[in-house]
Amino acid sequence: MTHLDESGGLHRRTLFKAAGLGVAGAAATSALAACSSGLKGSGTSSTDTLKIGYVSPQTGPLASFATADNYIIAQIRKALSKGITAGGKKRSIEIVVKDSQSTTTRATQVTRDLILTDKVDIVVASSTPEVVNPVADTCEANQMPNVGAIDPWESWYFGRGAKAGDAFKYTTLFFFGLKQFTDLFSHLWDRSGIKADDVACLFPNDTDGNAFRAGFPPAMKSTRYKPIDPGGYQDGITDFSAQIARFKATDCEFFTCAPLPPDFQTFWKQAAQQGYRPKFATVAKVMLFPSEAVALGQLSNNIATDCWWSPYHPYKSSLDGTTTKQLADGFAAATGNQWHQALGSIYSLFEIAVQAFTSASDPKDHDAVAHELTTMKINGMSGALDFTAGPVPGVALIPITGAQWRPGTTFPWEMYIIDNSQIPIVPLNGDLQLTTQT
Repeated sequence: MTHLDESGGLHRRTLFKAAGLGVAGAAATSALAACSSGLKGSGTSSTDTLKIGYVSPQTGPLASFATADNYIIAQIRKALSKGITAGGKKRSIEIVVKDSQSTTTRATQVTRDLILTDKVDIVVASSTPEVVNPVADTCEANQMPNVGAIDPWESWYFGRGAKAGDAFKYTTLFFFGLKQFTDLFSHLWDRSGIKADDVACLFPNDTDGNAFRAGFPPAMKSTRYKPIDPGGYQDGITDFSAQIARFKATDCEFFTCAPLPPDFQTFWKQAAQQGYRPKFATVAKVMLFPSEAVALGQLSNNIATDCWWSPYHPYKSSLDGTTTKQLADGFAAATGNQWHQALGSIYSLFEIAVQAFTSASDPKDHDAVAHELTTMKINGMSGALDFTAGPVPGVALIPITGAQWRPGTTFPWEMYIIDNSQIPIVPLNGDLQLTTQT
């Protein structure tokens, strides 16, 4: 029997280092050693039903990422209500939803439940390394096909212990990475007209923060910009006075970060109270959704962030032809809430699962479905995704636009697209403004 660590995943030493194996070799070893029965379909859900397990942070500090979940699940169930043809027969689709509660331990547990109790045929997961990574580790250990989203690929790949050249067998991801971040942010800094060089960097001591700390400074070496990093801090701290003092002492006019959303709210309010107001803020992992802008009120004005999906992106569903605008408008009409960019990614997780089922010779064969995931090319709600193109095996990259938050016309705060240098087909609807500009 394969030994599991306390979180339910394979020990890192076992998964990546035993017998000198890389990820692919370790996955093959776990496939031979796993003691769970029925991993290729026998003992799973009924023959004519395919089950998709979905894990996301519906409660806890990351809950803003999952506010579109109920709406998207309803739309997917409607689009698939007549079933699909896979493996030469008609199949119904069942979706089993689990809440990670924004913790890695819970994410691991509910994934095990999906695999061992609910007998799902694939697991999809959304939103940050705190969720997507433990789900992927648990799936890899149990030979369960898996695709994740809204997790920078370096955080997903290296954060799980992979080394350059390694390939996971069962787990895949679509999102973007640090190069897209640094290309976008440095381009925005150039466009700002600010002559200063120092960039305040607020990176926590967690998977995302450490990935940014490892990626941003090397990327800045080819630019004039200099990172000012006071070091990692623990998620959930309530006093950022030391970091603020460092940024004030070095007169950082640029600011960037990758914290948990509640931590950014705390930092940004304390920075304003203590007199640190950078001229231009470009933030990652936070200020992605309207609820965060509303929570900060006027302090949200002209904060810039990345935007990977919007009603302005010219994409449509591979399931029923729904456009990005129709999806966003439908969400607003059904919930009374403003669209946000997780809508597209969550939708695409299910598009990918369906294509993997319909492309596999046997959708109950986990190896066959996993092969379809790692070799997939698909056009859908997130545009064109190619899991064979890299930057590493099993990862499909998406481009990003730059956006800023400003007082809206329909909603209190709205996201304006102010940079499309990575994806010109997305139209602009705003001009770049300094964060301190009112």
